[in-house]
Amino acid sequence: MNIEKLYQCGECGLHYRDEEIAKKCEVWCKEHHSCNIQITQYSIEEEKP
Repeated sequence: MNIEKLYQCGECGLHYRDEEIAKKCEVWCKEHHSCNIQITQYSIEEEKP
């Protein structure tokens, strides 16, 4: 079984495959109290099936 490691933004709760992007998301969310579409496009929630 191959279990993939995911990283979650501590502010908005979106999940990412890349830890650095998850950290960028969290920093943005904390500073702006909103999400950045340029970052959230990489979340697994935005992936098309």
